[in-house]
Amino acid sequence: MIDSKLRDRAGRHVTLRPVDDDNWRAVADVAPRDDQRAWVYPMAARYLLTSLRGDVWTSLAVYADDTVVGHVMWGVDDDGARWIGGMVVDAAEQGRGVGAATVATLATWLCAQPGCAAVRLSYHPDNPAAAILYPRLGFAPTGELEDDEVVAELVTAPTP
Repeated sequence: MIDSKLRDRAGRHVTLRPVDDDNWRAVADVAPRDDQRAWVYPMAARYLLTSLRGDVWTSLAVYADDTVVGHVMWGVDDDGARWIGGMVVDAAEQGRGVGAATVATLATWLCAQPGCAAVRLSYHPDNPAAAILYPRLGFAPTGELEDDEVVAELVTAPTP
């Protein structure tokens, strides 16, 4: 379990846990709001398959207390940078600070891993929530694009 002791706005303890036999169905069923489907897959199941079919990404279940509320994955690039990707917070759970707690928790953990050169993520430039959230957490655009998405790198410690 990855735990930075952060809580969402409802006071629930947000943790990141391995996807396993007990929670994979709940993770696969996580779905964003309809208006977000231009930027993320309509179900977290697609991200789970991405992490299962390759050796780049590792999926994690996002919990608020004991309930699965999202999915996030991380990977390591050739240059030693850690990447955060595939974050989906279930539509019913959005607006409660789960996304901020998730990114801050994972970024802090990744920074502490041996050999971590940087922590990066990418987001679609038309995604207003991401454009506000990630800079607030200490990420700054690098000027690079990855598949038409803005690449941002952690430049200050994440503060949810």
